[in-house]
Amino acid sequence: MGSSPRPAGAGPDLLDDTVTAADVAVRVRDTLEGVFDAVREIRDDAAELLTSVSASGRQPVTTDLAELRPGLHTRLTRLELVSGAGFVAAPELLADVPAWLEWWQIGAGGEVRPLLLDLDPEHSAYSDYTHWDWFALARDTGRRAVAGPYVDYLCSDEYSLTLSVPVTVDGRFMGVAAADVYLSHFEAAVMPVLQRLPDPAFLVNARGRVAASTCADYLTGALFKGPDFGAVPAGPADGVEHGGRRLRPCGDIPLILVT
Repeated sequence: MGSSPRPAGAGPDLLDDTVTAADVAVRVRDTLEGVFDAVREIRDDAAELLTSVSASGRQPVTTDLAELRPGLHTRLTRLELVSGAGFVAAPELLADVPAWLEWWQIGAGGEVRPLLLDLDPEHSAYSDYTHWDWFALARDTGRRAVAGPYVDYLCSDEYSLTLSVPVTVDGRFMGVAAADVYLSHFEAAVMPVLQRLPDPAFLVNARGRVAASTCADYLTGALFKGPDFGAVPAGPADGVEHGGRRLRPCGDIPLILVT
């Protein structure tokens, strides 16, 4: 997407010389919470649609998911931080195809366009998305997830983060709602304040993957071995100690600030 990320919202004043770990956590939370708001809207739209189809006594098909498109297009044009968004169906959810992504993204010229993939398991070019963290984390934990950074070979070939939440109907997992954020846009929003901390620090996701860093020992994309990072947001707001480092939650966002 050829535009700058939107303002990160309330957070530390970058003209103020005093920046704390709590300030960084607020900036990360504010940067991504708006994206998660959009992802939750997609989840709710998908769940409502699938519930309606189920009530009619039939299995959903790909044409049903076309009803999600107006909302997806609106969110893509509204949120500058988001480069792609959609609903990704659980295998065998749909009657007419074994797998499906109702996925739309911003093209190089700013146009909204669909993602077209080979989703036939019988073909050599089959794109199996079920092993990707953005799908598996949301499916396996039942919670929202931040996957990456990784090179998004499915969608954009760009270094990206993907934010996702599970979509369920009557307790059954139906797929995930998700949105992509280019890593460069995320870094533009959070690195200025992260660099203002007095000591090196970095952000990790629930898998321990480093999402942004000012620490030479843990560069972006590296793995940091630690405790159950997914449990940190449920703990104290000022974080927990691990191996001489402090792990601080960024609100409810599934990224952890390590200082």
